[in-house]
Amino acid sequence: QVQLVESEGGLVQPGGSLRLSCSASGFDFIRYAKRWYRQAPGKERELVAAISSTGSSTNYADSVKGRFTISRDNAKNTVYLQMNRLKPEDTAVYYCWVGRGRDIYWGQGTQVTVSS
Repeated sequence: QVQLVESEGGLVQPGGSLRLSCSASGFDFIRYAKRWYRQAPGKERELVAAISSTGSSTNYADSVKGRFTISRDNAKNTVYLQMNRLKPEDTAVYYCWVGRGRDIYWGQGTQVTVSS
């Protein structure tokens, strides 16, 4: 049974930091590319960060470059999104994604709110 379980998000003040995690089970995690998406109210879901299955390459949306870092721990079957210097415009529901060919799985989503 495939499962992707995201950690709780939360309320963070502008300038603060938060780390999201997404723990996987039921499939060969190592072989899959991993991503984080987000969706703000009234907006389309957008790609935030991506890491290849080997971990050799990462990509980021321009809006988060230099502030967010995607990483993975294959021993723990977990992908992370470290978010620093958060801004109110980072407020969204964040989703983890793993994919390999036609096999695509999504996390349940977790709310991140950046507000004073």
